[in-house]
Amino acid sequence: MTRALIIVACVAAVTACGKEAAPPATDAGIVERSRVSMGSEVHLTTWTADEPAALAAFEAAFDEFDRLDGLMSVWKEGSEVERLNHAAGERPVPIGRDVLDVLSMARQTSEWTEGKFDVTFGVLSGLWKFDHDLDGHIPARADVVARLPLIDYRQLDVDVANSTAFLKQKGMRVHLGGIGKGYAVDRAAAILRGRGFNDFMIQSGGDLYVAGQRGDRPWRAGIQDPRGPEGTSFAAMDLTDSAFTTSGDYERFFMKDSRRYHHIIDPDTGEPAHGCRSVTIVARTATLADALDTGIFILGPEKGMALIERLNGVEGVIVTSSNNVLVSAGLAKRLVVRSPPTDAP
Repeated sequence: MTRALIIVACVAAVTACGKEAAPPATDAGIVERSRVSMGSEVHLTTWTADEPAALAAFEAAFDEFDRLDGLMSVWKEGSEVERLNHAAGERPVPIGRDVLDVLSMARQTSEWTEGKFDVTFGVLSGLWKFDHDLDGHIPARADVVARLPLIDYRQLDVDVANSTAFLKQKGMRVHLGGIGKGYAVDRAAAILRGRGFNDFMIQSGGDLYVAGQRGDRPWRAGIQDPRGPEGTSFAAMDLTDSAFTTSGDYERFFMKDSRRYHHIIDPDTGEPAHGCRSVTIVARTATLADALDTGIFILGPEKGMALIERLNGVEGVIVTSSNNVLVSAGLAKRLVVRSPPTDAP
């Protein structure tokens, strides 16, 4: 489980546990369940009086996460992404609507972020290792540099009309780790709405989507203090009918020689990006927010905030590497900063 999930879950739990004004007397209440999918705990919550129907809807949503994992995982032989990777430099591959939609949004985000969000970064995924039980593995610079020419989103052709995708160079690899969970969250939201639920929250890793309200008030989400104890937020906001995602250098990292090495890799250098500690995006869909928080993290605070301000329906909060907090104009009156984020390496 990533810390991004823990912070949102903890803040949501504070709201749900009644530490604010109690909801009016009613038969409705919180129904929630969790399951692991796509490498993270997926937590579903709804405010309803029909628990059996909610649990049935949750099962359908969990099944959708698993179905999409089977299409997009690079760890599952036969997934559409793995078939695309195996055919790199050889031939276009038939691709279903879900993965085509994700690849199309990825391409748009790449354009917005000057290529800093790039799903063809997969050639680097085996070099850098950020699991906490490893003693700080830093790949040889020569090995990294040798793979950089294989990272180029412009060499990925997505043919929506013919439902195919093609990696033009042999050895290229697509990895949807920066966008796939967001898409799954959106699909799960569509399922819950299709089952008649309008007040719910979906969490997966650092990705969150909320709809409607929790009883008589909006849902509440918090932003993890990048250098604070796990589960500690420095700011929070009320949300409804919005996606809320965070990428941070505290999620998967190691320290070596007083330097923090984390999993958000700049595709131009093959090294962990610097300039930000965390980026939180509020947007209409989790797919868009998921891709943008990663791309903007790599793009850096100044260009990143300028992009946020240019995009319609997108807001954001950036904690810079110097521990400054940048807030987009649309969140200036909505964000409640409880305390400055912890200042530490």
